[in-house]
Amino acid sequence: MGFFEKIKSGLKKTKDSMIRQVEAVINSFTKIDEDFFEELEETLILCDIGVQTSVKICDELRNRIKKTGEKEPAQIKTMMKDIIMEMLSGSDELNIHTKPSIILVIGVNGVGKTTTIGKLAANLKAQGKKVILGAADTFRAAAADQLQIWAERAGVELIRHAEGADPAAVVFDTISAGKARGCDVIICDTAGRLHNKKNLMDELSKISRVIDREAADCDREVLLVIDATTGQNGVNQAREFKQAAGITGIVLTKLDGTAKGGIVIAIKDELNLPVKFVGVGEQIDDLQPFVAEDFVNALFE
Repeated sequence: MGFFEKIKSGLKKTKDSMIRQVEAVINSFTKIDEDFFEELEETLILCDIGVQTSVKICDELRNRIKKTGEKEPAQIKTMMKDIIMEMLSGSDELNIHTKPSIILVIGVNGVGKTTTIGKLAANLKAQGKKVILGAADTFRAAAADQLQIWAERAGVELIRHAEGADPAAVVFDTISAGKARGCDVIICDTAGRLHNKKNLMDELSKISRVIDREAADCDREVLLVIDATTGQNGVNQAREFKQAAGITGIVLTKLDGTAKGGIVIAIKDELNLPVKFVGVGEQIDDLQPFVAEDFVNALFE
């Protein structure tokens, strides 16, 4: 199955929910008036696009309708598609051009963080890159064991310490090993306790200081993994982590299992964070680079 087909299949639940509801609003009005916009705005909010972003979409629709003089509600869908495409446009590729480059992966427990790291490692290895993983989630029982299994599946090396070890020390050793072994990309896991815990944020700060010191000239990505099924809670998680950890991008997992894919739009618009990858299945190649054009076309097609 090609990339577009994977995205189209993964967005089926979101499309069946969000776009069908938008179409229902459009089909229930014979003219474009304030009642129409109120109904549309409410529908978008219920589709996990969020209040701020839903208001912005409707305001932009109003502006375009004033300019074009459009009177047919049926044309609204095309206008909406263009507006959302523009909202999502921008750089969504990984910035990993130095050798080595570092990817720090963060997120609360249960979002699919370890799985994402394994799939990302496999993705990069398939591109011909030499990858090494660091198991810096030393607090959760069996976290390193889980990552070991994914490292073996992806065919990459793993650096790990004993359970309860200092996560920053694991990151230090992984960077050292990555440099010594000529790796292109170093990917480090982190603990996933709740985002409002001060000790977790302090720990992430300590890890960042180690990276600043040991790999100052290396490209760095800090990817936050969010479970798409959490909807607006995922947006709130991203907001918290962005303030504390300098997020550079989002990985949205379990997109195929939810109707809440609209949070992609809210994340980009409200937080100005690019979605870099989306998870659309359980297989090792089901982590796909996010392409805004394909996402929007799959949603509206």
